[in-house]
Amino acid sequence: MSREILIAGFGGQGVLFSGKFLANIGLLNNQEVSWLPSYGPEMRGGTANCGVILSPDTIGCPVVSRPDVLIALNLPSLDKFENAVKPSGHIFTDSSMISKKVKRTDVIVHNIPAAKMAEDNALSGLGSMIMAGGVISLLDGISDDLIESAMRKTVPKRKQALFDSNMKAVYIGQNAV
Repeated sequence: MSREILIAGFGGQGVLFSGKFLANIGLLNNQEVSWLPSYGPEMRGGTANCGVILSPDTIGCPVVSRPDVLIALNLPSLDKFENAVKPSGHIFTDSSMISKKVKRTDVIVHNIPAAKMAEDNALSGLGSMIMAGGVISLLDGISDDLIESAMRKTVPKRKQALFDSNMKAVYIGQNAV
């Protein structure tokens, strides 16, 4: 089954990194994958979003305009992309950053206080990875070994000290859904 995922937030929230991680899960799961980042010129603090497509079939267009899954890490992202989600899709909101409720009733909403959970678990800045863990819980056939392999592929060699904390964040997210 194809999944079109849109991750959106401010630059510096790990939007692109979490998208790359989900893309690597697809690659290692023998799927066709598209990873398309988009960010403003100011990057840190500016807007950022990332589209990820995971599909058993060839991907004709890498642009995610009607996502099955939206991860909104801030209110401007929820406001901008809420109506783009397909009916019966999933909207993940970081409820520690967004107090507004999703208006739509034809989607499945997951309000996860990811930034607060990250802070409470000494994982500051890894709220996006907690949300990625939540999305992984929706995907079929994703083993712990596959998650670990994808994380090894995603975390740069020079930052291997961050491997364990990112893995912990993903597992927290899987258990939050």
